[in-house]
Amino acid sequence: MKVIVLSGSPRKNGNTQIMMKHVLEYVNQKDVQVKFINLSEDGFESFRGATNEINYNDKTLQAAKDITEADVWLVGVPVYNSMFSSALKNIFEFISYKETEGKTAGFAIVAGGTISFGDVQTLFTQLMSYFRVITNPTAVYSTGDAIENGKISDEEVKSRLNEMVDKTLEIAKKN
Repeated sequence: MKVIVLSGSPRKNGNTQIMMKHVLEYVNQKDVQVKFINLSEDGFESFRGATNEINYNDKTLQAAKDITEADVWLVGVPVYNSMFSSALKNIFEFISYKETEGKTAGFAIVAGGTISFGDVQTLFTQLMSYFRVITNPTAVYSTGDAIENGKISDEEVKSRLNEMVDKTLEIAKKN
């Protein structure tokens, strides 16, 4: 089974990245192939039109290929102004919905406060529906309060992230 851990925040050392690095460490203990895509790294291009009409750099195209080929997507969804990040939406512009049906996704939704969690989960789940991806209905919601000195300090958040991974992998195995 191929797994992508995707940190959807463009912020360097952001809370989403910290959460998803924990997810990556946990997934690395499983019997799966895993790749990490961190949208805070430089070099990802903005979508400007169909990939057969415009030349994009290798980093962007490789990320799209890795996402498309993965069986499971574990996505860190940062909340900015009651919406998920434009960087996250952008990377999905490179993905063909014709090649993603039946994949499975789990989410960690990370925000400064709790007001927008449900709205963003609904919006991101709708995006996944467009790609015909089966989503784990149990997302992990977390705020920056769970992080201290660049690490997750809240053991409950760690436990919920691990459970989200386990349940998402379990759903994927059933498909």
